[in-house]
Amino acid sequence: MDRRDADKKAEKLERTGTVGGGTAENTGAERQAAGAPGEKAGEGAPAMMEEVLRRENLMAAYKRVVRNRGAGGVDGRSVDDLKHQIRTDWPRIREQLLSGTYVPSPVRKVEIPKPGGGGVRMLGIPTVMDRMIQQALQQVLTPLFDPTFSEDSYGFRPGRSTHQAVSRAKEHVEAGHRWVVDLDLAKFFDTVQHDVLMSRVARRVKDKRVLRVIGRYLRAGIMEDGVVSPRAEGTPQGGPLSPLLSNVLLDDLDKELERRGHRFVRYADDFQVYVKSKAAGERVMASLERFLEKRLRLKVNREKSAVDRPWKRKFLGYRTFLGYRPTKDPKPKLQPAPESVKRLKWKLRVLFRRGRGWSIDRTIAELNPILRGWGHYYRLADVDGAFADLDKWIRRRLRLLLWRQWKQPRTRVKELRKRGLDPGRATTSAYNGRGPWWNAGAQHMNRAVPISTFSQRGLVSLLDQHRRLMRAS
Repeated sequence: MDRRDADKKAEKLERTGTVGGGTAENTGAERQAAGAPGEKAGEGAPAMMEEVLRRENLMAAYKRVVRNRGAGGVDGRSVDDLKHQIRTDWPRIREQLLSGTYVPSPVRKVEIPKPGGGGVRMLGIPTVMDRMIQQALQQVLTPLFDPTFSEDSYGFRPGRSTHQAVSRAKEHVEAGHRWVVDLDLAKFFDTVQHDVLMSRVARRVKDKRVLRVIGRYLRAGIMEDGVVSPRAEGTPQGGPLSPLLSNVLLDDLDKELERRGHRFVRYADDFQVYVKSKAAGERVMASLERFLEKRLRLKVNREKSAVDRPWKRKFLGYRTFLGYRPTKDPKPKLQPAPESVKRLKWKLRVLFRRGRGWSIDRTIAELNPILRGWGHYYRLADVDGAFADLDKWIRRRLRLLLWRQWKQPRTRVKELRKRGLDPGRATTSAYNGRGPWWNAGAQHMNRAVPISTFSQRGLVSLLDQHRRLMRAS
């Protein structure tokens, strides 16, 4: 496509966006690949930037960004403003992208609590215009890189999922590899070295303008409390390019593991290697730590890494174990990891605290989407004990909510009698002097508010849902 045709196509695009700002310098491998600031793609080099800016690609990127919604960036503009922004600013931004002079805006720093209250995770939220440009880049780069990735890499790839990764891990254990090297990369997304990453991107991307804009996205500053700080390393989570770039970097690790003939599974920066003995696992752990630090300049978190049995570690929220009677049924089984159950309870406790004044119907309405999603994710579990235990715990929390709402003993007597308890039993229970949690699990509350009450009000049962999903599969 020549320049004039590309201009005509872009003018027809329905637009939205934010204007790039800030400054950046080319460094390392990107400087070598990018050439002078005004230089176009070299003679014979693929016109990748023109493909990125093709109308159909941009429309797909725009629709994806709008569908994903998300918070605004440093300019405060939302996805609802994107169409108007494109109409007003896109010709200039497009010209800058074609000439290699576009500079992205800083990202907005956001910290979100990690599941279970274990610290915070830092996100870098790009402006909606930069999200659209990143999405357009990702759509062109993925078909270029993805076919070269390992078969044992599952994270953020088309047609691949966490469930496939978990099933693959189970296969390795079933094949007799019952020791796992569980390596945790210390703050992976915050410590990626830009020159190491860009050198790997440049292996397949020859358009200097694309290399230049990717490098600038990596180095875009981080704004916190109105102050922009430069970024010398890391690829903060929050933009569409970040997952693909993480796979590009860690593909070297995958290829090294394949070269050595190891069984492994990787999902983004979560990966495990399966071996047949503890001694082999310790050798693999030591050699991989050296490889990661020397070749990719990534640090291993030794406190969280270990060589252990699979049933003592978790992978993507699941735990593999050998069943309750391993001598009779030696095949490994899957179950939600205890940490996953704790995280769900933590999340639900927050909801229950927030909803102390809600009706039971509203509380159930808030609970159900969470329970459906959790049950669907853990549908690969081979045993249902965790689902039954969670159902009991949730019903007890709901009974606790009712007991607290009744407040006064006289009200509790009235409510218990209304639900079928005889006057003497209702009075004794209401004035027993025990705490709310004890009463929520006591026989009088189980009789007054039986399982059928919650079923009639539409409460999702994790156990029933799991059994339905098992039958359907």
